[in-house]
Amino acid sequence: MKYLSLFFVLLLISCGTTVGIDYDKNTDFSQYNSYNYFPTIDSGLNDLEDKRIIRVMDSLLQQRGFVQSETPQLLINFFAKEQVSNSRNTVGIGIGGGGGNVGVGVSGGIPIGGREINQVLTVDFIDATDDKLVWQAEADGSFKERATPQQKEAYYVSVLQKILKKYPPENK
Repeated sequence: MKYLSLFFVLLLISCGTTVGIDYDKNTDFSQYNSYNYFPTIDSGLNDLEDKRIIRVMDSLLQQRGFVQSETPQLLINFFAKEQVSNSRNTVGIGIGGGGGNVGVGVSGGIPIGGREINQVLTVDFIDATDDKLVWQAEADGSFKERATPQQKEAYYVSVLQKILKKYPPENK
């Protein structure tokens, strides 16, 4: 039952995230196979969120054959902008009446589900030799303000999987 619940959380979370990328079209991305994190990450998030992102990113990159190194080819930086908003989910109520050719109606929506955190997570891949940005992704998603640590972890797994699906870019 626990796994079924996690599946539905992942399904709901993953639906709303959109990812856009930008990259240096003159870069040969096949040359990169080692990484580390930018020495001074100022993500705008708390330390727990930073650790979640790093843990998930490490797992996903290592699954792709990347090696974390003290002399990396790529430095990874990330930062987030967040905004709290009311849930867009509502329950509608209404009243109406009419007779003949005349009708009158009134309706409204009551917000449900609590407030959400809308987050834009930006991930930069920087060539460590030249100290230049070679690839960048922006993911726009949201999660509940009162999300549990497990729900936040699932959110970051989903978002970072979508981000890394677009790396390396297809040169067109």
